Amino acid sequence: MAVVVVDANGLRCPQPVLRMVAKAPELKAGDVMEVLADCPTFAKDVQMWSERAKKTLLFCRDEGGGKFRAQIQF
Repeated sequence: MAVVVVDANGLRCPQPVLRMVAKAPELKAGDVMEVLADCPTFAKDVQMWSERAKKTLLFCRDEGGGKFRAQIQF
């Protein structure tokens, strides 16, 4: 199992999700994508993307200061 970090800080919707989509083909079953973002709509966007992509959103947490950290299991 690998953990791949996607740093989407400084990007606004839809750029964080587009970064995730671009990185997704590199991950195998069981791998985890960790996404760092500061987009105000990121929590909602990552949840919707995970559902549509049929991936497991392990968590999306507000780290304070408008920053979010999410982990998605493939």
